Amino acid sequence: MLVRSFWPRPLMHCPFCGAHDTKVIDSRLVAAGEQVRRRRECLNCQERFTTFETAELVMPRLIKQDGTRQPFDEEKLRAGMQRALEKRPVSIERLEEAIAYIKHKLRATGEREIKSRVVGELVMEELRKLDEVAFIRFASVYRQFQDLSEFREEIDRLARGPGKV
Repeated sequence: MLVRSFWPRPLMHCPFCGAHDTKVIDSRLVAAGEQVRRRRECLNCQERFTTFETAELVMPRLIKQDGTRQPFDEEKLRAGMQRALEKRPVSIERLEEAIAYIKHKLRATGEREIKSRVVGELVMEELRKLDEVAFIRFASVYRQFQDLSEFREEIDRLARGPGKV
């Protein structure tokens, strides 16, 4: 009598001989817990190889102001923030940390769709922490400042301190 396990064992192909039968020799977390590194051995040819597993995290779709929907575009986010930070003393590492934080916050909502306004507000929040000039640059475009008085109002809010934007 053939007994099948309730959970089917995932098949990992051996990159050397193509066999489906491999076993995990060692597993450990790497990349600050973001990946699992597995050392495997082929039961057919006895060759060993390493695999890395990461969770596929899906970003929510964006609902634009006109009601259209589009996928989240990390490159568009990065380009907008880089434009605001142009010629400002902010490292690429700090920019990438801000982008990672924004993506984390968006995923943490648990929503499949999110208004693009939420992304804009998160970007302004992060730019405010990184560089005040970059924040004003981004805010002037994002909030569509029409004249100098709107710039002054935003700068006054910025001068009053955090939480008062």
